[in-house]
Amino acid sequence: MIEMSGQRRTPTPLPQMPSPAPGEEVSRRQFLGALGATGAYLAFGGGLLERVLATDDLDAIAAGSLKLAADHQWVMIFDLRRCDGCRDCIKGCQQQHHLTEDDEWIKVYELTGIQGKYTMPVLCMQCESAPCVRVCPSRATYHRPDGVIVVDQNVCIGCRMCMAACPYDVRVFNWEEQSVPEQYHHESPEFQVPQKRGTVSKCTLCVHLLEDGEFPACLQSCTMEAIFVGDLVEDVMSNGRETYILSQYLRQNDAFRLRSELGTRPRVYYVAGHGQDLEF
Repeated sequence: MIEMSGQRRTPTPLPQMPSPAPGEEVSRRQFLGALGATGAYLAFGGGLLERVLATDDLDAIAAGSLKLAADHQWVMIFDLRRCDGCRDCIKGCQQQHHLTEDDEWIKVYELTGIQGKYTMPVLCMQCESAPCVRVCPSRATYHRPDGVIVVDQNVCIGCRMCMAACPYDVRVFNWEEQSVPEQYHHESPEFQVPQKRGTVSKCTLCVHLLEDGEFPACLQSCTMEAIFVGDLVEDVMSNGRETYILSQYLRQNDAFRLRSELGTRPRVYYVAGHGQDLEF
């Protein structure tokens, strides 16, 4: 891996979507504004994703020829060349969802590879073929049309079968009642506050923020600008300051997906870096 110093390093620029002037922030609303107003639709039944999206086919993404089920299909990208393991993403997530310090929906692992030590954040992969969805006996865990997996804690029976089935170990069981001031309470699978005792919770990609034109909390908290959110429909990704063509970024930076050999088709991509030129 490429060792990080005190200076921020960024990948060699790729063909980009319309960019702001130097030093100008890109808001979530500006990012969404760059996306098309239309998307290809498929029929849905029971709120579950019926068609498995072929995210392996980057050419199809780039060509806009995928038949998708909603205006947006969200993915996340972690550029590990920038990640310094500061855990600010965890803190931002906990603050947004009023989680305790013991509840981590993002785990940051310290690993050693051929090129040395590096850190790797791991969160819910929003798998297209999700074991957790298949094993849930109460159907509390389900896909939204935009691909995000959520848990309805009003339906969850706390059996923890989803935790056993998840190959990424990213689900959390809520053992205790959470004390959260009433003004911060929210009651929806997309944004449940507080977490209900005896149920399971996990990362929801902050889809409640995405729907409101904002970036996920972990992305906003990342001082290294290593976290991107992307949309498969419009083939675009952004970290709030930089905007790239998603399929080109993944291909040209040798992106990979964690444990993809299991056939889960995760929607979280990683860029490890294999000697690509970097700007300082």
